[in-house]
Amino acid sequence: MNNHSSQAVLTKSNSNGSSNKFNNFQIRRTLERLREGLFDSFGVQLLTTNEEKLDQIFHQTFIKNSVPDLASNMESTAEKTNTTTTNDKTKSTHLCVCGAYGQGKSHTLNYIEQQALNQNFVVSYINLDPVQVCFHNFNIVYRSLMENLSFPDQQTSFANMWKNKAKQWLSLPENKNKTLKNLIPEIIPHKFQCILTAMAQNNMAIGLKKRKLKKHARFQPGSFPWILKNALLGKNIPAWRLSSVFKYREVDFYKNKSLVCKKSDDYLDMVLGMGKLFKKIGYRGWVVLFDEGESIVQNNIICRSKSYKLLDKIFFPEIKPGIRSDGLFPVFAFTNDFFAQLEYEDYKRVKPPKKKYKNRDNKNSNSLHAQSSNNLDKQNLYFDKNYHGEWKDIQKLRLHGLSSKEWKTLIQRLVTIHGLAYNWKPSMDLMQNKINQELQKHTTAETRLKFKLTVNILDMEQQKLQ
Repeated sequence: MNNHSSQAVLTKSNSNGSSNKFNNFQIRRTLERLREGLFDSFGVQLLTTNEEKLDQIFHQTFIKNSVPDLASNMESTAEKTNTTTTNDKTKSTHLCVCGAYGQGKSHTLNYIEQQALNQNFVVSYINLDPVQVCFHNFNIVYRSLMENLSFPDQQTSFANMWKNKAKQWLSLPENKNKTLKNLIPEIIPHKFQCILTAMAQNNMAIGLKKRKLKKHARFQPGSFPWILKNALLGKNIPAWRLSSVFKYREVDFYKNKSLVCKKSDDYLDMVLGMGKLFKKIGYRGWVVLFDEGESIVQNNIICRSKSYKLLDKIFFPEIKPGIRSDGLFPVFAFTNDFFAQLEYEDYKRVKPPKKKYKNRDNKNSNSLHAQSSNNLDKQNLYFDKNYHGEWKDIQKLRLHGLSSKEWKTLIQRLVTIHGLAYNWKPSMDLMQNKINQELQKHTTAETRLKFKLTVNILDMEQQKLQ
């Protein structure tokens, strides 16, 4: 194999037209990961065979629905935005990657992640877990999403990015008489609106002498960034500490509503609102990737009912009057177990009756019992609706086993990078025959294990030549 063909294999074109060339360190790291049954960013680009199909789905689902809101002409496009709201309701901005274990769901999510970053999306990638990251406890999911933010412009700090973007937005001539409250989407809960406003504003100017007064005892500007950062992540910060920060960061509306957020719906609204906010400040939106989505059905029926309700709102978000929830692009990886559980779920299952306690007022207890019996069907069912029937129209990408043509392409790429990484010249025809013979003995093995086997065969052949 000549050097020209080898470099052609290792030069991958991005969707924006640019190309990436990879060095020897990246190649060796990829092979080391494959030996362990894992992959890295280079491995994702190299070992993706259905790029055209994935790029087409990515364009239809994300690009077409993600025109950034340009601040410079936000006022002029307001009327146009209102006229397109009705049509946007019918567009699918979610994607469910479905397949068996080892068929490439995580690989596909990593490919989508790289494409999204190349196309100016903010991205978060998390692994769901029935114990540590339970989907029904959406405050934990929200925190994990915020902790795993990746920005296309190599930003490493959300606080710095947000402060700079907010400053730019306020400096525009058409926003002369506006405040940050006009920039922050209304769907974001009041507590987080205050936090975002405080993060973008400076401390109140207080002289050194006045700082010694008792009334300014809570003016501790050194702790304000830490408090705001952790409060934005959804961690439990006492309301009195937040109030002090808001007071000295001159957030004039923080007393209007409660600063408590405990419900999962509040954190879901925050995720929807952050997607819209990212879009308003110049990004295309927020792509949130959930791996191991089948863990949702590995919990008890109470947790599943809560998770299904949250998923339903994500798949089909309700548009509140005057509020658009565009900007969020969720992607889930599900095995067939998830949809099997969804199909055979008992949607008419009734909750067990609550324990009855003696009540002094028998009349009141009898009236309450009568009301509850009238609404028995609605109140005592575990599930609000038949989600299997309701979710027949969700957008799915079904993965299948690789074809013989695709395996041939992948084997050629692996042989090529192995030769370049360890400076040897394997015979392509000979290696393909040996690898195919071994793979035929393991036809039922997972794809990642077949990659591992292929690299091991190349390792042994290279050692024979030494």
